Amino acid sequence: GVINISLWMSTKELGLDPMLAIELSEIYAWTIDFFAIQKGDSFKVIYDELYVDTVYTGMGKIHGAWFHHEAKNLYAIPFVQDSVESYFDQDGNSLRREFLKSPVRYSRIGSKYSHSRMHPILRIRRPHYGVDYSAPVGTPVHAIGDGEIIEMANKSEAGNMIRIRHNNIYSTAYLHLAYYGKGMEVGKLVKQGDVIGYVGSSGLSTGPHLDFRFYKNGYPVDPLKVEAPPVEPIREENKHLYDSVKTVVIRQLDQITIPGGTD
Repeated sequence: GVINISLWMSTKELGLDPMLAIELSEIYAWTIDFFAIQKGDSFKVIYDELYVDTVYTGMGKIHGAWFHHEAKNLYAIPFVQDSVESYFDQDGNSLRREFLKSPVRYSRIGSKYSHSRMHPILRIRRPHYGVDYSAPVGTPVHAIGDGEIIEMANKSEAGNMIRIRHNNIYSTAYLHLAYYGKGMEVGKLVKQGDVIGYVGSSGLSTGPHLDFRFYKNGYPVDPLKVEAPPVEPIREENKHLYDSVKTVVIRQLDQITIPGGTD
Protein backbone atom coordinates (compact mmCIF):
# COMPACT_ATOMS: atom_id res chain seq x y z
CA GLY A 1 0.00 0.00 0.00
CA VAL A 2 0.87 3.69 -0.32
CA ILE A 3 0.45 6.01 2.65
CA ASN A 4 -1.57 9.18 2.17
CA ILE A 5 -2.34 10.09 5.78
CA SER A 6 -1.16 7.34 8.12
CA LEU A 7 -0.32 3.64 8.12
CA TRP A 8 -3.55 2.97 10.02
CA MET A 9 -5.68 4.79 7.43
CA SER A 10 -3.90 3.06 4.56
CA THR A 11 -4.64 -0.42 5.92
CA LYS A 12 -8.24 0.64 6.52
CA GLU A 13 -8.60 1.98 2.96
CA LEU A 14 -7.22 -1.30 1.61
CA GLY A 15 -9.76 -3.28 3.64
CA LEU A 16 -7.02 -4.98 5.67
CA ASP A 17 -7.12 -6.09 9.28
CA PRO A 18 -6.34 -2.96 11.38
CA MET A 19 -4.08 -5.18 13.51
CA LEU A 20 -1.69 -5.19 10.54
CA ALA A 21 -0.88 -1.51 11.16
CA ILE A 22 -0.27 -2.25 14.83
CA GLU A 23 1.95 -5.25 14.10
CA LEU A 24 4.01 -3.32 11.53
CA SER A 25 4.41 -0.39 13.91
CA GLU A 26 5.65 -2.86 16.55
CA ILE A 27 8.20 -4.41 14.16
CA TYR A 28 9.53 -1.01 13.04
CA ALA A 29 9.06 0.73 16.42
CA TRP A 30 12.81 1.18 16.86
CA THR A 31 13.73 2.19 13.31
CA ILE A 32 10.84 4.32 11.99
CA ASP A 33 9.40 7.38 13.69
CA PHE A 34 5.74 6.92 12.82
CA PHE A 35 5.08 10.55 13.72
CA ALA A 36 7.31 11.47 10.77
CA ILE A 37 5.58 9.26 8.19
CA GLN A 38 5.26 11.15 4.92
CA LYS A 39 2.70 11.05 2.14
CA GLY A 40 4.01 8.69 -0.50
CA ASP A 41 5.78 6.32 1.89
CA SER A 42 4.86 2.75 1.02
CA PHE A 43 4.93 -0.76 2.44
CA LYS A 44 4.72 -4.43 1.52
CA VAL A 45 4.00 -7.29 3.89
CA ILE A 46 3.61 -11.06 3.66
CA TYR A 47 1.47 -12.48 6.45
CA ASP A 48 -0.98 -15.23 7.33
CA GLU A 49 -4.73 -14.73 7.62
CA LEU A 50 -6.45 -17.18 9.93
CA TYR A 51 -9.85 -18.71 9.15
CA VAL A 52 -12.24 -21.20 10.68
CA ASP A 53 -13.95 -22.61 7.59
CA THR A 54 -14.74 -19.37 5.76
CA VAL A 55 -14.87 -17.11 8.84
CA TYR A 56 -11.88 -14.78 9.27
CA THR A 57 -10.54 -14.98 12.84
CA GLY A 58 -7.52 -12.67 12.72
CA MET A 59 -3.92 -12.19 11.71
CA GLY A 60 -1.22 -14.79 11.97
CA LYS A 61 2.54 -14.60 11.55
CA ILE A 62 4.27 -11.88 9.52
CA HIS A 63 6.77 -13.64 7.23
CA GLY A 64 8.45 -10.49 5.96
CA ALA A 65 7.94 -6.79 5.42
CA TRP A 66 9.36 -3.84 3.50
CA PHE A 67 8.94 -0.14 4.21
CA HIS A 68 9.98 2.76 1.97
CA HIS A 69 10.59 5.78 4.20
CA GLU A 70 12.93 8.78 3.90
CA ALA A 71 14.34 7.39 0.63
CA LYS A 72 15.35 4.15 2.37
CA ASN A 73 14.18 0.60 1.73
CA LEU A 74 13.79 -1.05 5.13
CA TYR A 75 13.35 -4.83 5.08
CA ALA A 76 12.12 -6.85 8.06
CA ILE A 77 13.16 -10.51 7.94
CA PRO A 78 12.14 -12.90 10.73
CA PHE A 79 14.85 -15.17 12.14
CA VAL A 80 15.23 -17.28 15.26
CA GLN A 81 18.38 -16.66 17.28
CA ASP A 82 18.86 -17.96 20.84
CA SER A 83 15.41 -19.57 20.59
CA VAL A 84 13.77 -16.14 20.13
CA GLU A 85 12.32 -14.96 16.83
CA SER A 86 12.81 -11.29 15.98
CA TYR A 87 13.24 -9.19 12.85
CA PHE A 88 16.49 -8.20 11.12
CA ASP A 89 17.39 -5.96 8.18
CA GLN A 90 19.07 -6.99 4.92
CA ASP A 91 22.50 -6.55 6.53
CA GLY A 92 21.72 -8.83 9.46
CA ASN A 93 21.27 -6.01 11.98
CA SER A 94 18.43 -6.32 14.45
CA LEU A 95 15.51 -3.95 13.90
CA ARG A 96 15.36 -3.67 17.68
CA ARG A 97 17.30 -0.80 19.18
CA GLU A 98 18.47 0.10 22.63
CA PHE A 99 15.71 2.75 22.71
CA LEU A 100 12.20 2.95 21.25
CA LYS A 101 11.51 5.83 18.86
CA SER A 102 8.58 7.03 20.96
CA PRO A 103 7.25 6.41 24.50
CA VAL A 104 3.62 6.85 23.42
CA ARG A 105 1.72 5.03 20.69
CA TYR A 106 -1.12 6.49 18.61
CA SER A 107 -0.63 10.15 19.46
CA ARG A 108 0.68 13.24 17.67
CA ILE A 109 3.53 15.65 18.30
CA GLY A 110 2.20 18.90 19.70
CA SER A 111 5.50 20.69 20.26
CA LYS A 112 9.13 19.93 19.45
CA TYR A 113 12.49 20.48 21.14
CA SER A 114 13.48 24.14 21.05
CA HIS A 115 15.96 26.56 22.61
CA SER A 116 13.37 29.34 22.43
CA ARG A 117 9.66 28.50 22.49
CA MET A 118 6.76 30.75 23.40
CA HIS A 119 5.30 29.10 26.51
CA PRO A 120 1.53 28.64 25.91
CA ILE A 121 0.62 29.63 29.50
CA LEU A 122 3.36 31.95 30.72
CA ARG A 123 3.54 33.77 27.35
CA ILE A 124 7.30 34.18 27.55
CA ARG A 125 10.05 32.68 25.44
CA ARG A 126 12.18 30.03 27.11
CA PRO A 127 13.80 26.71 26.18
CA HIS A 128 11.64 23.61 25.75
CA TYR A 129 14.02 20.68 26.09
CA GLY A 130 11.54 17.96 25.20
CA VAL A 131 8.96 16.70 22.74
CA ASP A 132 5.26 17.02 23.60
CA TYR A 133 3.12 14.05 22.56
CA SER A 134 -0.57 14.99 22.60
CA ALA A 135 -2.80 12.07 23.60
CA PRO A 136 -5.96 11.43 25.66
CA VAL A 137 -5.72 11.19 29.44
CA GLY A 138 -4.90 7.63 30.44
CA THR A 139 -2.87 6.74 27.33
CA PRO A 140 -0.08 4.36 28.46
CA VAL A 141 3.46 5.77 28.59
CA HIS A 142 6.25 3.24 27.94
CA ALA A 143 9.86 3.19 29.08
CA ILE A 144 11.87 3.63 25.89
CA GLY A 145 14.66 1.39 27.19
CA ASP A 146 15.86 -0.77 30.07
CA GLY A 147 16.92 1.20 33.12
CA GLU A 148 16.41 2.20 36.75
CA ILE A 149 13.90 4.72 38.06
CA ILE A 150 16.03 7.38 39.78
CA GLU A 151 13.35 10.02 40.40
CA MET A 152 9.59 9.91 40.79
CA ALA A 153 7.78 12.93 42.21
CA ASN A 154 5.45 15.83 41.59
CA LYS A 155 7.75 18.57 40.31
CA SER A 156 5.53 21.67 40.30
CA GLU A 157 5.51 22.85 36.64
CA ALA A 158 6.47 19.38 35.39
CA GLY A 159 3.67 17.72 37.36
CA ASN A 160 3.92 14.01 38.04
CA MET A 161 7.28 12.99 36.61
CA ILE A 162 9.46 9.88 36.29
CA ARG A 163 13.14 9.89 35.40
CA ILE A 164 14.96 6.74 34.25
CA ARG A 165 18.72 6.18 34.06
CA HIS A 166 19.44 3.79 31.20
CA ASN A 167 23.23 3.63 31.51
CA ASN A 168 26.16 5.88 32.39
CA ILE A 169 25.41 8.12 29.40
CA TYR A 170 21.66 8.27 28.80
CA SER A 171 18.62 9.07 30.92
CA THR A 172 15.03 10.03 30.06
CA ALA A 173 12.22 11.92 31.79
CA TYR A 174 8.43 11.68 31.40
CA LEU A 175 6.45 14.75 32.55
CA HIS A 176 2.80 15.77 33.21
CA LEU A 177 1.66 12.21 34.00
CA ALA A 178 -1.87 11.65 35.28
CA TYR A 179 -0.65 8.82 37.50
CA TYR A 180 2.11 6.25 37.67
CA GLY A 181 2.15 2.66 36.48
CA LYS A 182 1.51 -0.16 38.93
CA GLY A 183 4.52 -0.97 41.08
CA MET A 184 6.62 1.98 39.93
CA GLU A 185 8.98 3.34 42.59
CA VAL A 186 12.45 4.84 42.89
CA GLY A 187 15.06 2.11 42.49
CA LYS A 188 12.83 -0.17 40.40
CA LEU A 189 14.42 -1.73 37.32
CA VAL A 190 12.22 -1.41 34.25
CA LYS A 191 12.39 -3.07 30.86
CA GLN A 192 11.93 -1.49 27.46
CA GLY A 193 8.20 -1.18 26.75
CA ASP A 194 7.06 -1.38 30.40
CA VAL A 195 4.12 0.91 31.19
CA ILE A 196 5.55 3.40 33.69
CA GLY A 197 2.67 5.86 33.75
CA TYR A 198 -0.27 7.38 31.92
CA VAL A 199 -0.70 10.60 29.96
CA GLY A 200 -2.20 13.44 31.96
CA SER A 201 -2.16 17.20 32.40
CA SER A 202 -0.54 17.60 35.82
CA GLY A 203 1.66 20.62 36.51
CA LEU A 204 1.75 23.65 34.21
CA SER A 205 -0.10 22.28 31.19
CA THR A 206 -2.73 23.47 28.70
CA GLY A 207 -4.09 19.98 28.11
CA PRO A 208 -3.31 16.26 28.23
CA HIS A 209 0.10 15.41 26.80
CA LEU A 210 3.44 13.80 27.62
CA ASP A 211 6.52 16.02 27.74
CA PHE A 212 9.32 13.55 26.94
CA ARG A 213 12.95 14.50 27.60
CA PHE A 214 16.22 12.82 26.67
CA TYR A 215 19.54 13.48 28.40
CA LYS A 216 23.08 12.60 27.31
CA ASN A 217 25.78 12.92 29.95
CA GLY A 218 23.33 15.00 31.98
CA TYR A 219 22.55 17.50 29.22
CA PRO A 220 19.26 17.65 27.28
CA VAL A 221 19.30 16.56 23.62
CA ASP A 222 16.57 16.47 20.97
CA PRO A 223 14.76 13.11 21.43
CA LEU A 224 13.84 13.03 17.74
CA LYS A 225 17.50 13.14 16.70
CA VAL A 226 18.87 10.40 18.98
CA GLU A 227 20.26 7.48 16.96
CA ALA A 228 20.04 4.46 19.24
CA PRO A 229 22.46 1.56 18.66
CA PRO A 230 20.95 -1.79 17.58
CA VAL A 231 20.97 -4.82 19.83
CA GLU A 232 22.97 -7.93 18.87
CA PRO A 233 23.03 -8.60 15.09
CA ILE A 234 23.04 -12.01 13.41
CA ARG A 235 26.01 -13.89 14.86
CA GLU A 236 28.73 -15.21 12.59
CA GLU A 237 27.73 -18.86 13.09
CA ASN A 238 24.15 -18.06 11.99
CA LYS A 239 24.97 -15.92 8.96
CA HIS A 240 24.85 -18.69 6.36
CA LEU A 241 21.37 -19.84 7.46
CA TYR A 242 20.17 -16.24 7.78
CA ASP A 243 21.37 -15.41 4.26
CA SER A 244 19.29 -18.30 2.93
CA VAL A 245 16.15 -17.08 4.71
CA LYS A 246 16.83 -13.47 3.69
CA THR A 247 17.21 -14.37 0.00
CA VAL A 248 13.81 -16.08 -0.09
CA VAL A 249 11.97 -13.34 1.84
CA ILE A 250 13.46 -10.44 -0.16
CA ARG A 251 12.73 -12.22 -3.46
CA GLN A 252 9.07 -12.66 -2.44
CA LEU A 253 8.74 -9.05 -1.29
CA ASP A 254 10.40 -7.67 -4.41
CA GLN A 255 7.88 -9.53 -6.59
CA ILE A 256 5.04 -7.52 -5.04
CA THR A 257 4.14 -4.43 -7.02
CA ILE A 258 2.52 -1.31 -5.55
CA PRO A 259 0.22 0.56 -7.94
CA GLY A 260 1.34 4.19 -7.94
CA GLY A 261 4.00 3.47 -5.32
CA THR A 262 7.75 2.86 -5.06
CA ASP A 263 8.78 -0.70 -5.99
